[in-house]
Amino acid sequence: MQGADPGKGAVSREKGRNFTGERNMGWYVPPPKKPEKDKARFSRERRAKVKWLILEGFLRSHPIAAAILKVRREDFTLEGYRDYCYEELPLPIPGENATISCPHSYPLFYEALQLEEGDTFLEIGSGSGYGAALAREVVGAKGKVFTMEIDKKTFEFARRNLTGSGYEDVLIIQGDGSLGYPPLAPYDKICVTAACPDIPRPLIDQLRPGGKLIAPVGRPQPAQDLILLEKNTDGALKTQSIEQVLYVPLRGKYGWSGRS
Repeated sequence: MQGADPGKGAVSREKGRNFTGERNMGWYVPPPKKPEKDKARFSRERRAKVKWLILEGFLRSHPIAAAILKVRREDFTLEGYRDYCYEELPLPIPGENATISCPHSYPLFYEALQLEEGDTFLEIGSGSGYGAALAREVVGAKGKVFTMEIDKKTFEFARRNLTGSGYEDVLIIQGDGSLGYPPLAPYDKICVTAACPDIPRPLIDQLRPGGKLIAPVGRPQPAQDLILLEKNTDGALKTQSIEQVLYVPLRGKYGWSGRS
């Protein structure tokens, strides 16, 4: 999302542990704690998560599965929440209402987009940087990944995570993502990770004919429709609802904060 990660996350289909913690935008936040898990434990949890995502129908394509196996989600999570990183929970990160999304949120978006090798991909809402890292693995050397973040604290967190994990070639831009980024348009695929009043027109205009855009559309509470928009080669638009999700509100000119 803008000012968080696809955080929020779609409605969970996995029964997690019962946590006693704060409630934030409709989900529970577990209490922070000193990390206890080592790299081997995280590696096992990552493999188990991929198996669960496949069984639950969120994950179908090999490139996205390979990306989730490779990118260490724990490296994109605050230290106090690291041990929870493969739970189906959005977890706090620096910034206003900012989170790293539930693990299943990423394949939910990327499978619907049919993100693939060679794509030019724009993400609105960098969050932790985890989503951009996954996308970079999927699009490969022939593709490009650009990500925008409106919140300065979240932007800095994502930039540190991406650089520290070896994704220096992901271009992260601080600014109003609801406006898109015209200098590098058009884009093959666009992903918006915050709840929009409507899909921002500038993003539709910056989508390449034949491209796809995905975004949660609806009021911040109680839930939104995850909308997949396809732009035909003649410019005609087609939309469909994928499922109900819960995301924080989009900020910026075409977000909820831009409405008078």
